[in-house]
Amino acid sequence: MEVVQVLHMKGGVGETSYANNSLIQKKVISMTKPITEGAITELYCSTYPASIAIADLGCSSGPNTLFLVSELIKVVDSIRQKIGQKSPEYQVFLNDLPGNDFNTIFKSLPSFQNKLKKQLGPGSGPCFFTGVPGSFYGRLFRNNSLHFIHSSYSLQWLSQVPEGLESNKGNIYMASTSPPNVYKAYYEQFQQDFSLFLKCRSEELVAGGRMVLTFLGRRTDDPSSKECCYIWELLAMALNDMVFEGLIEEEKLNSFNIPQYTPSPSEVKSEVLKEGSFTIDCLEVTEVNWNPYQNEFDLSDVFKDSGYNVAKCMRAVAEPLLASHFGEAIIDEVFRRYREILADPMAKEKTEFVNVIVSLIKG
Repeated sequence: MEVVQVLHMKGGVGETSYANNSLIQKKVISMTKPITEGAITELYCSTYPASIAIADLGCSSGPNTLFLVSELIKVVDSIRQKIGQKSPEYQVFLNDLPGNDFNTIFKSLPSFQNKLKKQLGPGSGPCFFTGVPGSFYGRLFRNNSLHFIHSSYSLQWLSQVPEGLESNKGNIYMASTSPPNVYKAYYEQFQQDFSLFLKCRSEELVAGGRMVLTFLGRRTDDPSSKECCYIWELLAMALNDMVFEGLIEEEKLNSFNIPQYTPSPSEVKSEVLKEGSFTIDCLEVTEVNWNPYQNEFDLSDVFKDSGYNVAKCMRAVAEPLLASHFGEAIIDEVFRRYREILADPMAKEKTEFVNVIVSLIKG
């Protein structure tokens, strides 16, 4: 699997698109707002720069793409108004892999900029947007050109499927039945990728620049923990059922593995300290329910089937990977089965995603 070519969220604005199935991701961005707002406040108040360059890495498409950017700009504008400072100009870089649906983002920009101007009022500086296609496991920007970097639910994705996973038969990710060498291969790939990410970003950020990163992760140091593996194990069950019924070739399943690693806080901290370019301002762990509509409001009739919601959210993320490996023809059936499998544990267990958030300062 050539990850750079096939890894992207489901584009467009259709029923199964990421744009319409990314409420969990928006909740996570909202939960981390105190950390991102604190970081941008300290950055701005340390030098009051005449221009601020912000990069959102792994921006995807849909409403979340510009949500965080607008929140950061509002924070800076509020501070500069209070102290009577002239507004900085804003340069916003939106990065994702080349297969990302940048067109949908660009189409939404004029209305977004008009809305932002109205919210900020007269005196606010202009805001320029640039799309930056490419892998963040390499250089993307000029030396010392960025002030603030944000990335949410992107850095758990690896640059490639780890090598040496031939023994991971019947699984599509690290699982409770995976042999020890599978965990080792995944962890080593994460270490290599995250270290390279930190090195590249340290070259691109100005001295004192800030970075807030949110990983889909786990609390425990056990890589086979249900906290991170369970959601994929349930999808593997649906695929295995289809192998049993002759709908998918067994070799096809055995050669498919998700290019993802969900790190623990200690693993994130270890790589930051080892790479050495950043100091850790804060490191936190939070949880969010698998069902994005949980406790949202009373939708008892419409959203009674939690498995439906979660299957749709996971489909928006995983469909491009599955379709490139197994073909488009099986997708509807895989997710129909997955929805049914999900419904049972979600009715009986506490099912949550774990988020590892780290705020970093370039030394």
